[in-house]
Amino acid sequence: MKLYISELSPYARKVRMTVIEKGLSDQVEMLASAPYDKPDDLLAANPLSKIPALVRDDGTSLFDSPVICEYLDSLSDQNPLLPAAGEARIQVLRLHALANGITDAAYLATMERRRPEEDQSDDWYLAQRGKISRGLDALEQNPPASDGPVDLGKLALGAALGYVDLRHGDMNWRDDHPALAAWFEKM
Repeated sequence: MKLYISELSPYARKVRMTVIEKGLSDQVEMLASAPYDKPDDLLAANPLSKIPALVRDDGTSLFDSPVICEYLDSLSDQNPLLPAAGEARIQVLRLHALANGITDAAYLATMERRRPEEDQSDDWYLAQRGKISRGLDALEQNPPASDGPVDLGKLALGAALGYVDLRHGDMNWRDDHPALAAWFEKM
């Protein structure tokens, strides 16, 4: 299998962590890609030119990190990342959705600041930063368990927090979220 990734993408980071947790590193070739350059091989794997994108051995491709992660999880019984059913599955998916929402907001805020200054919207930027803050506040009130097995929600949250550090370090989120910061350090 071939996995198109970028080192800066939190979604690709989550998929890479899934590969490692599932013990699939010897079956997945990591290919660094620059989606904005729209390389032919990435476009063939994902017509949207987004990463991550996974090309399976039969030539079919999967894209969107939750789809790729669920597929990778299905390949091995080692370290199951998604419970099969019930409340446990719902809780993992809930954490995953919150973490992806934080990542989405952080990405949108980053991209807003890359637009020409005269085209930027401070209201839009602040709205995205507010989503990040509210998500972190919710997680501070109920951080994931730091013991027990790693799951897809925890991987997504680790990737999200790393991305907030990378692109929005000025938020100093650890100062107001000590329980979440402790969880992240242990993760």
